[in-house]
Amino acid sequence: MRSSNPVFSRRFRDNGYAGFNAGSQGPQAGTAAQGNPYASNPYAEPANPYAANPYAQGGPDLQQGAPYAPPQPSRMTMDDVVMRTGMTLGTVILLAAVGWAANVPVGVGFGAAIVAMVLGLIQSFKAKPVPALILGYAAFEGLFLGVISKAYNQYADGAPVQAVLGTMAVSVGVLIAYKTRLIRVDRRFIRFVTAAAIGFVLLMMVNMLFAVFGGGDGLGLRSGWLGIGVGVLGVLIGAAFLAIDFKEIEDGVRYGAPRDASWHAAFGLTLSLVWIYVQMLQLVSAIAGND
Repeated sequence: MRSSNPVFSRRFRDNGYAGFNAGSQGPQAGTAAQGNPYASNPYAEPANPYAANPYAQGGPDLQQGAPYAPPQPSRMTMDDVVMRTGMTLGTVILLAAVGWAANVPVGVGFGAAIVAMVLGLIQSFKAKPVPALILGYAAFEGLFLGVISKAYNQYADGAPVQAVLGTMAVSVGVLIAYKTRLIRVDRRFIRFVTAAAIGFVLLMMVNMLFAVFGGGDGLGLRSGWLGIGVGVLGVLIGAAFLAIDFKEIEDGVRYGAPRDASWHAAFGLTLSLVWIYVQMLQLVSAIAGND
């Protein structure tokens, strides 16, 4: 479902923020965009005349070649991303703890998942991030995670703790691989990962339908050795989306995305981490059931 599935995220739509997918503005903008695997600066502002810094605020001194451009507080920084991500993940964790401690019924948990999915879809199709939608998504998603985590814990004792540790390990591993350029995110990478995620989600939906109408585990994609293989594939897809998130954050800071884009980055990171955690839960339960 979309609330924990980054495949439907707005970040794969080409229109993005208004004006930020403009092409290079002549040779100066082209020079500033070198090194960007997306061929042009995705945050370029139209008719920007300043060669040294394509996001510099205009003025006579800058036009005369002054070497310094004043900082622009309206631009996204890494601190903005960290703060917003902390808020969204903190909301997820807090509501997950509430869902666990309050013994929220499974039906209520899945109802929260549906609400989270709707809020996530609304945000994904908006041109700009809406903090209320993102935090609302995080709250309902957290409640759902608390419910299913407790259910998995009853089936495989300690599964949530192992899933959290696994999610942390995958996140650190992807960050290291991305920073050392073992993972290179470009358009081809994004298309491949998106196609793989769509296929994965469709397969899980078919499996769920077979389970609902046929009983048991449906096609058997969540149990035994096949379940372990599917769980590993799901984690790898989530890791790939996390690498895409890192690339978007890096480009946003480098090319001067607006400050509110940090909410978009936090939303994307939350989606990817929730995806990985859920896949880890299912992987741990499949391993436990195979012992």
